[in-house]
Order: sequence, then C-alpha cells, then structure tokens
Amino acid sequence: MYGVCGCCGALRPRYKRLVDNIFPEDPEDGLVKTNMEKLTFYALSAPEKLDRIGAYLSERLIRDVGRHRYGYVCIAMEALDQLLMACHCQSINLFVESFLKMVAKLLESEKPNLQILGTNSFVKFANIEEDTPSYHRSYDFFVSRFSEMCHSSHEDLEIKTKIRMSGIKGLQGVVRKTVNDELQANIWDPQHMDKIVPSLLFNLQHVEEAESRSPSPLQAPEKEKENPAELAERCLRELLGRAAFGNIKNAIKPVLIHLDNHSLWEPKVFAIRCFKIIMYSIQLLSHLDANSRSAATVRAGIVEVLSEAAVIAATGSVGPTVLEMFNTLLRQLRLSIDYALTGSYDGAISLGTKIIKEHEERMFQEAVIKTIGSFASTLPTYQRSEVILFIMSKVPLPSLHHPVETGRTGENRNRLTQIMLLKSLLQVSTGFQCNNMMSALPSNFLDRLLSTALMEDAEIRLFVLEILISFIDRHGNRHKFSTISTLSDISILKLKVDKCSRQDTIFMKKHSQQLYRHIYLSCKEETNIQKHYEALYGLLALISIELANEEVVVDLIRLVLAVQDVAQVNEENLPVYNRCALYALGAAYLNLISQLTTVPAFCQHIHEVIETRKKEAPYMLPEDVFVERPRLSQNLDGVVIEFLFRQSKISEVLGGSGYNSDRLCLPYVPQLTDEDRLSKRKSIGETISLQVEVESRNSPEKEERVPAEEITYETLKKAIVDSVAVEEQERERRRQVVEKFQKAPFEEIAAHCGARASLLQSKLNQIFEITIRPPPSPSGTITAAYGQPQNHSIPVYEMKFPDLCVY
Repeated sequence: MYGVCGCCGALRPRYKRLVDNIFPEDPEDGLVKTNMEKLTFYALSAPEKLDRIGAYLSERLIRDVGRHRYGYVCIAMEALDQLLMACHCQSINLFVESFLKMVAKLLESEKPNLQILGTNSFVKFANIEEDTPSYHRSYDFFVSRFSEMCHSSHEDLEIKTKIRMSGIKGLQGVVRKTVNDELQANIWDPQHMDKIVPSLLFNLQHVEEAESRSPSPLQAPEKEKENPAELAERCLRELLGRAAFGNIKNAIKPVLIHLDNHSLWEPKVFAIRCFKIIMYSIQLLSHLDANSRSAATVRAGIVEVLSEAAVIAATGSVGPTVLEMFNTLLRQLRLSIDYALTGSYDGAISLGTKIIKEHEERMFQEAVIKTIGSFASTLPTYQRSEVILFIMSKVPLPSLHHPVETGRTGENRNRLTQIMLLKSLLQVSTGFQCNNMMSALPSNFLDRLLSTALMEDAEIRLFVLEILISFIDRHGNRHKFSTISTLSDISILKLKVDKCSRQDTIFMKKHSQQLYRHIYLSCKEETNIQKHYEALYGLLALISIELANEEVVVDLIRLVLAVQDVAQVNEENLPVYNRCALYALGAAYLNLISQLTTVPAFCQHIHEVIETRKKEAPYMLPEDVFVERPRLSQNLDGVVIEFLFRQSKISEVLGGSGYNSDRLCLPYVPQLTDEDRLSKRKSIGETISLQVEVESRNSPEKEERVPAEEITYETLKKAIVDSVAVEEQERERRRQVVEKFQKAPFEEIAAHCGARASLLQSKLNQIFEITIRPPPSPSGTITAAYGQPQNHSIPVYEMKFPDLCVY
C-alpha cells in the first residue's frame, strides 16, 4: 500500500502534496509563493495537520542536508518561518518541536552558512509570543551550541565574525524566550549562566584587543556594522536588566571567575568596562573578601574597579546596604595593615609563607581610601552622615570604651589604623555640604574627632584639622587660606560670606568652647610643622566666616591673644620656630578679622603693629616664618610691647563699636577635662595641675583676679582624709539622735518638737510679711521715720478712680 502511494502521487496525503509543491524544480528560483499561500491556508484551516506538516518538512530538510542540496534547505527554513509567524493555535507546540529539531540539525552542520541560517530562524522564533505554554521543551542544546559559536576560531576573519555574532544573537534569543516563562527551564541556573556570560565576555575582551589595530578609513564603516563587542554588550545589558535580585548572583559570579581565570584585575581596564555595564553589586564586595589573601596588586585592581563603578548613581544600582559596603572596605583596610606589619597573610613568617611587599600593601590601602571617597560622593547627605559616624566609630581611641592594643606592635597597628581611617574620613568629608552644622557635626562625632586632636602623633592631628576644615567650609573658601599672609586688602580673595544662621549660632553656643580649647592646645604642640599652622589658620578663618557672630568674634580674638601669650611667656619651652610661628599666626589672623569687622580703630592698631614688626622684627610675621628657609631670631625673650597686640587696646577700640569690652578684657584660659588623658603624655602617677579660673561676674571692671587654686596630689589626699572625718562625725550625730528618741521621756520630746514648730512658724510669718504687701494708694505716699517713703493703704471701696475707668 505504501509502495503504491509512493509511486502514485495523487494518492499521497494532501499536506504532503502541498509541502512538495512549495519546492521549485530549480532551487535558485526560491520558494513558490502561490503554493506557500495554499499551504498556509491549509494549516490555518486544519490546525490538527500542523504537526504532520512540520514533521514532513523536517524529514525533507534532513534529507536535503545529507545530500548537500542547500538551496532546498533554505527554502524549507523559509517555509517554516512563515508557518510559525502565521499559526498560533494550540497544536503549535508539536510543530515547534519539529522546527527546533531542524534548527538543531542546521547548527550541528559544519557549514557556516547553515549555522547562520539556523540561528536566524531561531531568533525569529524567539520573538514570537506563544499563546499556549510548553511543559517539556528544553533549550540546553541551544545554549551550549550558541556559546560554542561565540568562541569560533574559523580561519577566515569575516566568517569568524559572522559566526560569533550569530552565536551572540542565539544566546540573546534563548534569554528572551525563557527569562519570563516560569514553565521553561530556569535560564538563571549556574549551568546555563556559566556558559552564557563567559561567551559574552570573551567577545567583549577579544574585540577590545583587536581594536588596537586601527582599520583603514574605507573599511571602518563595515567594521562598525559588524562588531561582536557592541552586540555582546547589548546582550549582557539585556540579560542583567531582566535579572531579579535573587538571580543577579548567578549572573555576576561567572564574571568574577572569568576575570580571575584570565588575570584581568591587574590591568583593570577590561574589568572596569565590565562593571560599568553590570554596575557594582554585593558579589564584587564578597569577591574582595574571598580574595583577601591574594596579592596586593590583585586586591588593588578589584578595589579600583569598585571605585570606577561607583560613578554610577547609587539609586540605580543593585547591591548591598550602604554601611555593608563601607564595612567591607574598612575590614580590608585593617587586614592590609596587619599584612604589612606581620609580613605575611598568616600572621607569622614560616617556611613557604609568601612574603608581602609593604609598598604594594600601601598601594592597596590608597586604592581602598579612594574607593571609599568615590562611593561617598554618590550618596545623599543623610547617608553620608551615617557613613561619617560609622567610620569615626571604628577609629581606636585610648578610652575606657575603646581599648587599644599595647606593646610596640599594638601601638604601630593602632597608629596605622587611626591614620587610614582618618584619611578615609577626610575623603568622605571632602565636598560634604550641610546647611545645619548640628547635623554635620553631632556631639558624639565631634567629641571623638576632637579627642584624636590631643594625640602625640603630628600626622593624626593634621588630619583632624583638615577634616574640621572640610566640614566647616560650605562656600569653597578653604583654598583661599592655603597660605598664611598679612594682606593689606583681603577683598582680592573674593570671599563668600553669609550671615550666621540661627542653627549655626546654636551650634557655636554648644560647642565653641570645645573647639577653642582644642585649637589652643594644638598651638602648643612642639611637633607642629608649617602644615599644622596653615591648617590652624584656615580653621580660625573659616570659623570667622562661616559661624561667627559678635560673641564668637570676641572669643576668637581672646583665643589668638592667648596664643600670643603662649609664645611670649613660653612656659612650654617651645622651640624658636614654634614661638615665631605662633606670633606670625596671630598677626595673620588678627589682620584678617580686623578687616572683616571693619572697625577703623581696630584695623589701625593691627596695621601699626604689623608695620612695626616689618621694620624691626620680621621674624614675627608669616612672610618670613612660613617659607622654605625661615628667617628666625635666636633671642625672643626681649620682645618689646610695641611688637605685641595689646588686649587692653583691642578691648577699648572694639568696645566703642558695640562689642562686649568686659569679655574682651578677660584673658582666655581653657578648661581642662578628663579628655586630656587621651594625649597619653602623662601617667597616672604624675601630678596633674588644673587651673581653676574664678571670674567675678558682678564686677568685671576690677583688674584684680582671684588667685587660682592649685590642686595637687597632696590637696586631693587631704580632701579625701577630711571627707572621711566628716562622714564619721555625721554618723555619730545620727546615732545620738536615734538614741535620744528611743530613751528620752515623751514630755521632753514633745517640748523639743514644739519649739521647732514655733520657730518654723515665726520664720514663715516673716517671709509672708516681706513678700505680701498691700496695693499702693492712688492718693500718693506718706513719709515714715528716717525720711523713707512708705505706701499708705486705703480700702478698695474708698479709692477714687478716674472718670475713664467708670463704665
């Protein structure tokens, strides 16, 4: 029967006859369109035959491929494409199986044209939205085959480019077809992502290397049209754009493995390009932790990639919380410090241990600090404030709540950690803009920051001053005070000055004395160099511009005059350079503040002293002190009064302009607190003298001051002994009172209590007589004894009121 049907075409099934009719005798003539329309109409009219049509087309295609009749192969694929586009019935699933079988057959072929033909058909199929779901369809073969095509190494460069582009398009089609269909195989599984992502990265990397060979101008347009790198980048963006938060891990992990396997962290150019595409995420941070024992150059490359990726706005990124990112970076910073100190990754050097190069670790630390600044620059103000508090909480301080390590190694580790964290804090604070200083410098942060300003290390103190300057400078004036000078006209600086706001006034009322105290103590440090004095000058100038009202100006002038007294009296035995620097610092600041206050008499006094110093004592001016080779005087003990700014004269001229002259007359004396022990300059056994200043508020015009009480170890010991004696006397008195009430007769106790009650009543009567007085008489007053006027009381009903009070 089957043989008869094969010989007699009229007895063949209709769908086979329709399929055969679409093929011409000569394949170069192409698809017979009229017969193709008949086949399409038949498939739409009898959808149950669609699977048989597909099976028969598949049979013919496989036979033609085997016989190398590639013209008929192209006609068969064109017919399949048209049927796919036209039919969306429920029976299409069986037809799709035949279609995918034919596509797979083409992809298995060694002919590049057949591979490209099969890929194009699959891409068309991927763009079709099916009406009915499929429960058993698999795309594993296509993922593997398309990934293999992406790595094509054909001898012909043009054919190789076409095959790779077809592979990328095929992967893009697989992603589009499966990513949103829950019934399909999960394309986000590691077995698929480990093939798709490296294939895309391979084309990105390969073409990037080939771009170094610049094409000729005539060939450039064609090259641009056929660029696998651009197609791979679009496909990678689409892949990550479709990824949910739970799937992003599987998509990014192959990227990290690819960069590791091909050693692409050290040049870091390609790694930066990749992460600018995929944006930074938690996987890169966790990958940094996983590579914590890798070479410093590798870790530095990972961190620098993070820094470049941070340019992308944080609001559009997929990744961890802000504090988690900074916590990871700070943890890596501490590990790097330990590696640099111990010289190995295991904490001890043994046989086979990899020796660490200190300069490489230093390079890594600088990369981490730069990355912290890059991340912070993308954050809004409120998140930046949280990061600032978070970093400051990690700085080790020698206090009860923040114990530090002891020993030489511990001190080095503490010092390096403090320096690195403060440098990170300086990076975060750079460019920080906050209108409310109470929010920018909260109490808990300011207390810890200023505590580090009392440490012995000069580098740490300099970082603290620069951090304070970054916070206070809100109008970009800090660079205008980078050099200390006595300008005769500060208008050339073009300073941006705004009126002090209410919030700034509240901040200064709360924290001004704390700031003044630390500035004063910082000026007295022997290890200060030119950079310290420049930072102190910038801090004083910025406080005067950003946060100053009349009260703050008065206190700042008192502070600078006290610094002048430090240089003059020299109780600290400061070197000659430090004393000259303090004189010069005072001259530069008073010159600035006198021109800011615009009080002519004040400006004249400051100008006269500066001119006198220029003629007779130039070593007391910044132009001779803060230079590469300072010109100093070997004898500063005989400084005449004409060289000094006089407090009495300044208080006189400013008092006439409305400033508080009484406060200006009082010398500035800082109040020392328990915080000073953080400087670690004095041990517990040493004698600590605290100068307690007693100022008379009622008589500020008196020039005589109450002598300060010196509290030493002996006075403290005596106070403790006296307090013990007082406690013994109080205990004995209480025992006698209890014994009296237990043993004395009732009449005696009653008489004692009655006497106390009558005494209390008499005192109350006296108080009532003083506080409760009768209303004054409208008729006037009468004169009592000793010529003192006394109010005469008249009953209310006898009082005479004016006519206006009568209604």
